[in-house]
Parts: sequence; structure tokens; C-alpha cells
Amino acid sequence: MNRRMVMGLLTLALMAATVPGAVSAADPREEEEFRAYWVDAFNEGLYNEAEIDELVAATKAADMNAIVAQIGRRGDCFCNRAAMPRTQAAIAPYPFDPLQTLIDKAHAQGIEVHAWIIATAIWQGSTPPRDPNHVYNTHGPSKTGDENWVMTRYDGSRPGDTYLDPGHPAAADHIVRMYTSIVEEYEVDGINFDRIRYPDGQLATWPYDNSWGYNPVALRRFHAATGRSDRPLPDDPQWSQWRREQITNLVRKVYLRSYAIKPHVRISADTITYGDAPPYPRMPGLGDGTWEDSRPHRETLQDWRAWMEEGILDLNIPMNYKREFCVTGSESPSCFGFPQRSWYEHWNEFIKDHQYDRQAAIGSAIYLNSISDSVVQIRKALAPSAAGNRSYGWVGYSYANPDSLATTNQRPRDTSRAELTRALTEPSEYDPVTPPVFADTAVVPEMTWKTQPTTGHVMGTVTTADGVAFDQVWLELRDAETDELIARRLTDGSGWFGFVDLEPGRYKVMVDGQRVHGRRVAVFTVHVGEVTTVRIEPKAR
Repeated sequence: MNRRMVMGLLTLALMAATVPGAVSAADPREEEEFRAYWVDAFNEGLYNEAEIDELVAATKAADMNAIVAQIGRRGDCFCNRAAMPRTQAAIAPYPFDPLQTLIDKAHAQGIEVHAWIIATAIWQGSTPPRDPNHVYNTHGPSKTGDENWVMTRYDGSRPGDTYLDPGHPAAADHIVRMYTSIVEEYEVDGINFDRIRYPDGQLATWPYDNSWGYNPVALRRFHAATGRSDRPLPDDPQWSQWRREQITNLVRKVYLRSYAIKPHVRISADTITYGDAPPYPRMPGLGDGTWEDSRPHRETLQDWRAWMEEGILDLNIPMNYKREFCVTGSESPSCFGFPQRSWYEHWNEFIKDHQYDRQAAIGSAIYLNSISDSVVQIRKALAPSAAGNRSYGWVGYSYANPDSLATTNQRPRDTSRAELTRALTEPSEYDPVTPPVFADTAVVPEMTWKTQPTTGHVMGTVTTADGVAFDQVWLELRDAETDELIARRLTDGSGWFGFVDLEPGRYKVMVDGQRVHGRRVAVFTVHVGEVTTVRIEPKAR
């Protein structure tokens, strides 16, 4: 039995001891359950101190224990101290700092704050940001050559938002810095990836294959990695996997760099659940229903199942946005002909059964549903799967639109929010089941792999002495004593690499000898609960 299997069994044992429903009536411990609103930055909640007071009070009243707050919209920040410039949205004047204010007020009430940042989208519209240091102005569509970090589609178009291309090393490093600067500057409890994938808006010829990622620098790197010289089609398997790995590299890099700064910070991602879940029957043209055929993996190039298995996310929050009333898909035009209720249930099963050594909380679309239907979905999110696995909580989108009546302007948002709070915490006409789903408070689940670690991690760079990166060279991680191969991985565009969850002991990293000479091996020791940093400085051939 390998270490991952052993850790998996230990995790299942821990889950059985800590998940909701597993605590006996005689046990006074609080339930462990992540409960949160997503709070977007395009509506009220973060614009001034009064809104933040109301947000914290509403979260507390609903017996929730966390806020996932959008502090990074498109290349900006609802904060004063970050790699991104302060937003030009109409927030209260400086020195008001939305993120710091939220942290202070939420922590005073025992509520966690998770900083939600869009990863790739940096602007919308043709009028540029006012701040000259905004990345749209410094590396946007007006720039040429390697200074242009913008992503385009296969045909050269770029409709909708302006996006950074994860295949461009400088753009990727900027994305990483957006997240790690928040970890450095603020006492957040977590950071939250959004749009950590390639964009929607596919070309009609390839409706289920991603059409984005054709920045010239990204193409040049793909050619260097594969020996090809063509412009690959969106459905090219090698090109799709290469792009998929660029996204995974971002998640891995943020995970390890954040761990090195503040190990306790929870790294989460809002992940995609388009269509039905594997292994259920799929739409025409989407293969035999495996994870690799799923729309998240194939269409958005987001391999979140692999992130969980590798251990580079602490918390997966799949955006399982489905309408509960769409049973057959014929109930309403808003069902689009799809049985969304069963899709929601199928994805819940898949999510709960693919947590590995980490945790997942189900995200649901309260803005698409009635309050009664949202309560039903929350109970489904927290119930065990057929295999007996439970999620670690629930997150609702969104604080601004807490039910379909608020979304369609049929009643005030505050009224809908108060009614949702009543449905969650008190017996009501919305829910025939007692006790209410959030009748009691709960604590955020412990990350035992961080609070009681048994493994360590390593990250490093492969560069020349003057800092020139070895891009996409193969590394072998081996046991320093037995020479056993542990893993192989390519460096990213900055020459960076990382490996997580290694047993303590001595290891060595060996660099591909075909592209470098000189110093090509580094021997190092992994310590429990620490990130070992390695630097290798070979010479180019």
C-alpha cells in the first residue's frame, strides 16, 4: 500500500470522526463545516464600512463562518496593499481599505475571510484603466512582442474580457504575484482562485474544445516543448494538455509559495461543473463519460480532479450551479432542455468521492433558485455520497442575490437575504425537515495536513547564474539514498518547479542532461511541515 493510499484511509477515518452527523448527541464538540457566501465586487457588500458591517452581521445571523470576498475583479484590488492597483470602482475614499476592514470586522465575530481573485481576466471594454500601472496598460493589447501578455483565440479574436495568457511566463508570474501579495500583506484565512482556467466563448467549429491560448509567446514555448512548428487546432490533444499544464503550474506555484509565507492560509478554487458529471451519460460529442471527456477538463482545460489528488488545493469549491426545479428540462425555458436537478446530484457524488487528502465544499446557485429549492440543495450538498463520503461544507452564490426573486428584481435583496437566513436557522415554511440545516453554529474544518503535518514540500528554480530560466526542462525527483524515482515534472516558464506531500528525508533533483551541462543535481532534505527551497544553476549547452 503506497503512502497516498495510507493517507487516504487516514483521511476517511478523520472524515468519519468530524463530518456533520458523525458527532454523537453526547459529544459537545461543534460540527466542522465550511459555510460561506460568495460576495462579489460588482454589487453591494464591500464598497464602504457600513456595507461591510451589514455583510458581517448577515453572515453571523445565518450561522455561517466564512466570507469568500471578491477583492480582485479584473486586474485590480479592493485593497490598498497588493501587486494589483487599488480599484477605480466607487469605493469609499482612501485610506479606506475594503479588505483590511473586512478582516478586522469579520475576525472580531469569529468569521474567516477568503480573498477571491479572478486569475486571468484583467479588463472589460476598450476604455483603459485610469491607473497607468494597471497590467492592462503595461502589458495589454497596445503592447507588442513579448511585452504583450494578452490571450487570443485560434482565429486571432478576443471577444469579451481581456485575458492574460497563462502560457506567457511573465503573465503567469504576474498572476501568481496577485495571490501571494495578498498572503504577504494581509492576515487572510484563505485565498480563492476564480477563472483559473482558459476562457469560455469557444469557436463554433469546436464547441467543446477550448479555442483560447494563442499568444505568440505561448505558441513559441509549445513549439519548443514539442518540436512542432504548426498552429495547433483547438482540439489537438497535445496542445490541449500543454495548456492544461500551464493552469496546473499556476495552482501549484501559488500553493507552495503561499505555504512558504504563511502555512495556515487555505488555498481554494471555484471550479467548473459544466454539463453532467462523469461517469454519467454525456452530451453528443463528449466521449464515453470519463473525467478526461468532461467539459471542465476538455472545454475549460481545468484539471481540478488532478489538483486534489496531487494536493495543491486545500479546498475545492465546485460551482455546481443548477436549477433544482429542472427535473426533465422541459419545465421552463431557463432549463435549456437539461435535467439540471440530476446533474447537480451527479456532480455532488463525483466531488465528494474525489477529495483525496484534501477537502471540498459544494457551491450552489442560490441566485437561480427559490429559497425552498436552495435549502433542498444545501441538504443534498451536505449528505453523504453513495460511497459514504461527505463534503466539508457549502458556499452560496451570492450574497447580493440570495434567491431567484432578488435576481429578477421581484423583491429587495435585503428581504430575500433575511428570508434565506430564517430558512437556514429557524423552522419555517421553506423547509419541512427539522432541525433547520444551520440550526447550530459550526467551526471551519481543520486542515490536518497543515495543522498536524506528516509531510513536507520542495520548490526551486533551474536558472543560469545570471537568472536566465531553463524553461520546460525535465526534472526527476529521486530518493537520495535508494535512487528510487518519485516523480518527473517540467519546469515552468520561469524555471520554477515544485513537489508537495513528500515524506521527510533526503532527496535529489536531477535536471535533463540533454539541454544543460555543469551542475545538474541538487541534494536536499525535506522536513515535516516546511517548504525546502532549492536552486540549481547549470549552464546551457
